[in-house]
Amino acid sequence: MGQTITLKAADGHSFPAYVAEPAGTPKGGIVVLQEIFGVNSHIRSVADGYAAAGYFVVAPSTFHRVQADVELGYTEADMGTGFGYKTAVDGLPEPGVMADIQAAIDHAAKAGKVGIVGYCWGGLLTWRSACMLSGLSAAVPYYGGGMTAQPDAARQPRVPVLAHFGDQDHWIPLDTVEAFRAAQPGVEVHVYPANHGFNCDQRGSYNEAAARTARERTLAFFARHVG
Repeated sequence: MGQTITLKAADGHSFPAYVAEPAGTPKGGIVVLQEIFGVNSHIRSVADGYAAAGYFVVAPSTFHRVQADVELGYTEADMGTGFGYKTAVDGLPEPGVMADIQAAIDHAAKAGKVGIVGYCWGGLLTWRSACMLSGLSAAVPYYGGGMTAQPDAARQPRVPVLAHFGDQDHWIPLDTVEAFRAAQPGVEVHVYPANHGFNCDQRGSYNEAAARTARERTLAFFARHVG
């Protein structure tokens, strides 16, 4: 359904992005942010799913500033490799990867209003995008590692945010989720009886019921705020 294109950030950095288009006129644009495993087959499938729901979808490679062509699986070795790339991206001088996400938002905006959704590390970047970037109308972080800890938990979103978490997620302790909920009364927070990565059907932590409910809520949220 999709194709890979090249986008350019404000600082001149060029990077690939997977783009999936709907069959008819788009309802709006959606930016999909990857986990630490790259724009792999799962993320492309997620993008295709939002395109099938009527959106023009852009999934930028958020690793490209440190490593090109990353497409990992979900083994322990893959996790270690992906975490290393994430750490390298986190260490880039400001604005770093946020400039690439802004370019993806700007490209998606040709379809109208823009929402953003991200998973794992992409969930954290989605939260930061909601607080720092321009051109968004809604944001949906899935189990964003780090967003419930300081200093990220203290950020203030500029757009409506829907956040999904799992109550068995050892990467994001439930007490920090509850503290985040209390500190961010404007954010719609949902907690599922599930583990980290519950949306990914290629991981052992996949939870079909939680993934289905979260997707229904996400699509309804985007319908309200994006189109």
